[in-house]
Amino acid sequence: MRILGLDPGSHVCGYGVIETGEPRISAPGGNQLTYVECGVLTAPADLAMEERLAEIARGLRDVLAELAPMVVAVEDVFTHSNVRSGLALAQARGMVLAVVGLSGLRAASYAPALIKKTVTGSGRADKDQIARMVQHLVGLRALPRPDASDALAVAITHAHHRQSTALRLRVVEV
Repeated sequence: MRILGLDPGSHVCGYGVIETGEPRISAPGGNQLTYVECGVLTAPADLAMEERLAEIARGLRDVLAELAPMVVAVEDVFTHSNVRSGLALAQARGMVLAVVGLSGLRAASYAPALIKKTVTGSGRADKDQIARMVQHLVGLRALPRPDASDALAVAITHAHHRQSTALRLRVVEV
């Protein structure tokens, strides 16, 4: 299964794509992960919000078309002490969900603390800890950019929790 993880933002949107099922690197929960690609979609800070979101939406549409994921996993909005930045993040997340929906894909959402706990074992891990574990789990030689690393962590979380859900369903069906 090809999974696209997204870390939405109104200036920078990280994306990371992995595939599960390939016998390469074992992730949390025993999943086998293969790194496909990661990167960031950016928009100039001097543009108006609607122009930045449109720029990122066009880039996301291209990523979806080129990398053809089967499912998308998105980081949830977390509580911000700054209401303005929290609102901007929520708007960016809404744009991401709209683009994903228009592409005909489903989106799974994960809380930041769950992503951190799944990837590092601690719900309070910092960005450097996350990046280093992501690097290890998908076999990268260098640390990815923080937004791309966060997006890969979202994809890894979906791979882990998707398998856990499938196993629970099989047990119930027996």
